[in-house]
Amino acid sequence: MARSFVVGPETVRMLELGHPWVIADRYTRRWPQARAGEVAALTDEGGRFLATALLDPGDRVAARVLAFSPIRLDGDWLRTQLTQAVARRRQADLSATNALRLVNGEGDGLPGLVVERFADFLLVQLYARSWEAHLDLLTAVLAETVRPAGIYLKTRPRQTRELAAKGQTGKLGRLVWGQKASFPLPVIENSLTFLVDLQEGLHTGLFLDQRRNRQDFMARVGGRRVLNLFAFTGAFSVAAVAAGARQVTSVDAAGAYLDRAAENFRANDIDPRKHEFLTGDCFRVLEELVRAKRRFDVVLMDPPSFSTTRQSRFTTRGGTSELVAQALRLLPNGGLLICSSNHQKVDLADFLKEIRRGALQAKRELRVLATFAQPEDFPFSVTFPEGRYLKYLVMEAGGVPADGPGG
Repeated sequence: MARSFVVGPETVRMLELGHPWVIADRYTRRWPQARAGEVAALTDEGGRFLATALLDPGDRVAARVLAFSPIRLDGDWLRTQLTQAVARRRQADLSATNALRLVNGEGDGLPGLVVERFADFLLVQLYARSWEAHLDLLTAVLAETVRPAGIYLKTRPRQTRELAAKGQTGKLGRLVWGQKASFPLPVIENSLTFLVDLQEGLHTGLFLDQRRNRQDFMARVGGRRVLNLFAFTGAFSVAAVAAGARQVTSVDAAGAYLDRAAENFRANDIDPRKHEFLTGDCFRVLEELVRAKRRFDVVLMDPPSFSTTRQSRFTTRGGTSELVAQALRLLPNGGLLICSSNHQKVDLADFLKEIRRGALQAKRELRVLATFAQPEDFPFSVTFPEGRYLKYLVMEAGGVPADGPGG
């Protein structure tokens, strides 16, 4: 029988609206002592049942809702949730892809838990300590339901920004079930090959939420000169070359990422020496490209929500407008500026305001041709707006004076 934990009026209101989080407050600080992962019944001050939740005492999100009804977190319940999540992926076009997200946390009714499939292997990522107590059950049901060759676990560390800035991420993943994979592991996305690692660092090397956007990107870049800022391991760059881009320039502050980008080029039988890789802070590199009077037909910027280099600190909320202003100095009339952000706390309206500031600063016109978000294997509930985090805008640049940048 689950113990009862009382929540305050504000949390009651949010739970009644279907939001799955209990944010720590003066009511949660009065809860009886509990361990991370305890399954609890949440009630109002009158004892009325509200939800069944996993507890994370001491965290900002003190509890995450599993169901708005009494349940037991056992094999039968978890098997049902996972089976439904797998079935939900039939809505996505995965005909040329073997890398996808199988469980998207709150969007699949399993808050704080992410499961991704990379070829024959699964990567489980825990964004809440509460799931650690149920790891054996989770891996057993995943093995039975999905039948992978092996299952890797990656617990998201706290202070990830600081660790990444110091280069101290190291080997964060480990095998928890089945056979070992050989890394780098090749996977297929949109018929292209990418190399991933389920053990090293914070990221696998391929952001699956951009799959459909890369497909759209490929339809726009044929015969064009492409600049890919914050290129990471070069997935968009590979997609551009494969789609017939004339020249691709990839920029990232981390040379190690660009080395992996070159490996992704070679994995697709593309000679990286025929294209350009620039290591450096994107603001500084943009300034150098402007001074050199370089021109591009397509500029893509997909920065992390936060990054730190020796030269600068970037945040989506504060740096997008400057990036846009500089990028527009490289684009002719009719050129495409593609801006993406995965910052959960910046909604589409705020993102557009930042882009507008950059366009006004550059005295250029920008027309939005298309907007996209994450694909179908990243579902989110309408009661959890934080789940719609990815913003991807395709824009046409105009307004260059007759004596301004040319083609």
